[in-house]
Amino acid sequence: MGGAGAGQGETMALAGPHSAKGNTGNRPQRLTVLGATGSIGASTLDLVARSGTAFEVFAVTANANVEALATCARDCGAERAVIGDATLYKALKDALSGTSIVAAAGEEALIEAASVPVDCTIAAIVGAAGLKPALAAVQTGRRLGLANKECLVSAGDVFMQEVARTGCELIPVDSEHSAAFQVLKDAAPESIERIVLTASGGPFRDWPIERIATATRADALNHPNWSMGSKITVDSATMMNKGLELIEALHLFPVATNQLGMLVHPQSIVHCLVSFVDGSVLAQMAEPDMRTPIALALSWPQRMAAPTKRLDLAEISQLTFEAADEVRFPAIRIARAAMERGGTAPAVLNAANEIAVAAFLDGRLRVPDIAVMVEETLGMADREGLLADAVGLEAVIACDHESRRLCRKIVAGRT
Repeated sequence: MGGAGAGQGETMALAGPHSAKGNTGNRPQRLTVLGATGSIGASTLDLVARSGTAFEVFAVTANANVEALATCARDCGAERAVIGDATLYKALKDALSGTSIVAAAGEEALIEAASVPVDCTIAAIVGAAGLKPALAAVQTGRRLGLANKECLVSAGDVFMQEVARTGCELIPVDSEHSAAFQVLKDAAPESIERIVLTASGGPFRDWPIERIATATRADALNHPNWSMGSKITVDSATMMNKGLELIEALHLFPVATNQLGMLVHPQSIVHCLVSFVDGSVLAQMAEPDMRTPIALALSWPQRMAAPTKRLDLAEISQLTFEAADEVRFPAIRIARAAMERGGTAPAVLNAANEIAVAAFLDGRLRVPDIAVMVEETLGMADREGLLADAVGLEAVIACDHESRRLCRKIVAGRT
């Protein structure tokens, strides 16, 4: 991908263990949680609640769940609560009556909240809606715990240029990228041979391929190891999530596309393996609980206590690994091709996948149709000249919107 190497090398330095941006002395660390009512946001606030006076929450945000947002704002003592749907302002204000919490609504209010400098922002808004608020947080030059895939998948070059420009301390929250971040530390780029992300294989790892075509919504959402939101759980079932994570890793770390791989690891204990040029392979291991990587993002460069189950290898007894099956999971092949194409291809991939997953969750597509819709959208986007170098955020957003339109058109023709 054009321009990836230099920016990624700078990122490793900016977020390296020498940094002391996370050190706030004896005062509480001020925190904003973008996407506070989702699974990452809830896990973040669980850690905050357990940490005594270590944190004070400036802002919490949600898309449309007024009741959940108001409840979490009250519980964590937030100064500000922002609902993404502008039409829900009055409902949120009413839900917060009797408190001093400031209510706000709409995209501009989300961006404004993210623009206020705090010690750490957790960016966990799902989908492309999280792009602008996360970028606003980057522009404060403080620490960002990044859980939003779209920032790097759809706008990786643009996003990482801003990280480098502002000196933002970027800490990945995905378990696999957090693992790579910890293993790599300040390793010299030339010492890294390969980064291998692991995947559980999801609920369909052992299903006969023909049976996957009959899988229901409930089947796809029945993840064996992780508790996540619907969209990312479906991505895990199709293995598109791993394809998206490869694209993220390309931007986060100083490697080329041919230095990125994946392994299916059903136990979800080893989260990433890094091979070095001397033949050493280092891995990070932990029980599958998102509070582990979130805790690292909250406390970096120190580590904070987390109430996660402790790893007992004798109890687990066996760790197994197998190659990813790209016949069973064609999304892997499609995502890797988009990564190698570069430019706006990953943005098209991501946008089409969001539309196709939504159509599946609505009962309009089967599981295998998701990858088909994404690949057809990429083909149509290529024919229409949509695959190009991304020159800025607005170009990425325009590509995202057009890709969604194309995918909706393709889905409508199939349902």
